[in-house]
Amino acid sequence: QVQLAESGGGLVQAGGSLRLSCAASGSISSINDMGWYRQAPGKQRELVAVISSGSRMHYADSVKGRFTISRDNAKNTLYLQMNSLKPEDTAVYYCHAHIMDGLKLVDCWGKGTLVTVSS
Repeated sequence: QVQLAESGGGLVQAGGSLRLSCAASGSISSINDMGWYRQAPGKQRELVAVISSGSRMHYADSVKGRFTISRDNAKNTLYLQMNSLKPEDTAVYYCHAHIMDGLKLVDCWGKGTLVTVSS
């Protein structure tokens, strides 16, 4: 069984920075694309950023130039560096990955970490 565990959320003032981490564990053969999503209160979950196994990156327009996604394949870990945070970035942030468990492709989500940005 594969699992994703996020960490690094918290309370920060507008203009501040946070770094989220997501560690994958379990029976992992390889990890394909990984990404961060977020869900604000009363809103649908939305894509924040994704990164392929070859480190191609894609960002939502709302975070371009402020957030940076990266991965450490040796550690099976995904990161999200968030700078110049705004109150509208307040949300639960979820890690997602497509993980190969042998020949089985697993669509895996973390439980989320709360980011709160105060004005």
